[in-house]
Amino acid sequence: MTSAALLITAAFGLFLIAVGFVMLLFPRVAWNILKKAGSTPLINYGELTLRMIPAAGLILYAGESRFPMVFEWLGWFMIGSSLVLMLLPRRWHHAYALRCAALLPPPVIRLISPFSFAFGGFILYAVL
Repeated sequence: MTSAALLITAAFGLFLIAVGFVMLLFPRVAWNILKKAGSTPLINYGELTLRMIPAAGLILYAGESRFPMVFEWLGWFMIGSSLVLMLLPRRWHHAYALRCAALLPPPVIRLISPFSFAFGGFILYAVL
């Protein structure tokens, strides 16, 4: 179980770094993806369900990581927020995504891409 949690968590770190590259090199693509959050039942529930996989990895691997409390809290936060968003009307999630997209146009997305690199790097540092 620990090996699977490590793989899932490391893959999450690599995913965040890949997202950082998309944000940096193709900010309009990232912006369009952001605008789609919650837009259809498949996108809404698919995204929220997929978010729970790395969240479970964070929780299960927390004790082995360099920052056990951070991993455990982050994992539970991701699961809890996913469950809350699943229970709320989907249109609320989509409206929130559209508001975020309005606040984060493509040039801003490019500027904040280092945060995705840093967070992914932090996850990898904590588990490897």
